[in-house]
Amino acid sequence: MTEAPDQRHRLSLEVLAGGDALRQERLTTDLRGALRKADGWEIEFREGTAPNSGDRKGVSSGDLSLWAVAVAAARPAANILITLIKEWCARDRHRKVEITFGNDSVVITGKPDQAQERVIDSMLARMQSVQAPSAGDDEE
Repeated sequence: MTEAPDQRHRLSLEVLAGGDALRQERLTTDLRGALRKADGWEIEFREGTAPNSGDRKGVSSGDLSLWAVAVAAARPAANILITLIKEWCARDRHRKVEITFGNDSVVITGKPDQAQERVIDSMLARMQSVQAPSAGDDEE
């Protein structure tokens, strides 16, 4: 039996749609499709939040979100994922995606400012520092 990846290799992605569950569902599904290009990542709906599950049409709870699970734990893979999310958000300045890594989170918008870029860079650095020990163990 394969265990779920630990927190070092998993991000939570949530499209923020201002409480509009139908819009959130559409945008989250679209984001998932856009992120399929992200080498080194598997993008899946979080358990219990997939759209059109059961006999419901869409979701009503407003908690539709994705897991981004790193297949390759290298920083370039994280940079590619963040770049794809930024590009997706840039299509419409009202798009927002909250990325959570452990206890840290950042919201990427359609037009990020310098402060937001610093927060994103800081999160990428923390991801790398958490992932680095496991990568180094294999080299020796």
